[in-house]
Amino acid sequence: MPEDHANPGSSSSTATAGAAGDGSAVVQFEDVSIAFDGKPVLQEVSFSVERGQTLVLLGPAGCGKSVLLKLANGLLKPDSGTIRVFGEEIDKLRRREVYALRARIGMVFQESALFDSLNVEDNVAYRLHEERVPEAEAHTRVVEALKFVELEAAIDKFPSELSGGMRRRVSIARAIISHPDLILYDSPTGGLDPITSTTIIELVMKQRDVWHTTSLVVTHRLQDAFILATHRFDPATGGMKLLPKDGADGGIDEGTKFLLLNEGKIVFHGTTEELVRSDDPWVKRYLE
Repeated sequence: MPEDHANPGSSSSTATAGAAGDGSAVVQFEDVSIAFDGKPVLQEVSFSVERGQTLVLLGPAGCGKSVLLKLANGLLKPDSGTIRVFGEEIDKLRRREVYALRARIGMVFQESALFDSLNVEDNVAYRLHEERVPEAEAHTRVVEALKFVELEAAIDKFPSELSGGMRRRVSIARAIISHPDLILYDSPTGGLDPITSTTIIELVMKQRDVWHTTSLVVTHRLQDAFILATHRFDPATGGMKLLPKDGADGGIDEGTKFLLLNEGKIVFHGTTEELVRSDDPWVKRYLE
């Protein structure tokens, strides 16, 4: 499983905050813009995600959230600006160097994006097979990843035999199989019922709290976002628990931050407390 990281650092709390300059950021966007067919999708976006932090990306459909993840993974290149991942300018790297960088990144796509012709084990082990990991070692790591998402009994099943929630859990297992230093979740609860969505968010939280993996989480569900901000995974019970308001952290996970996009621009970037107390009219309407 992923290596344990240092405790989350602090980040800027203003909507116009730029990337951190202390070198600890895992992801840095500096004045990043991109357009498709002449239509701006992201406009001068700047932010950073420190090691061990979780950044929740919110905003209306079509505001650029998924595009932002694809830029961070090197699947797209910006029209202008700079993107650094692990300190490397990913849009300046050669194709082979981008592939090497992606080995440190796990990606959970919308709708799971599993291979229908492969069973669960081969879907989860896909990257290991590409890296020519010995079969016995690959199998051991697949079992470990499936246990993490509580789905080891489905190892021989095919995607068509799984429910939507089970497919999403397989997708998470595939994302963590390579021991990533960064995970990008693109609407991991999209299309799922509320109960199943909570199960998936609990897995995102488990990865965050057990392995302290840096992550960007796109979601359209405010409930999911605030569950991440106000709960913590409890290894003793194997589930999540609400953080007490009278605790040292005031009932808020300090490593979970929020970034709100609207029409390709950042309208908020900061902590949970700053978000709920924001006086910005658009932010207030969005949270209603």
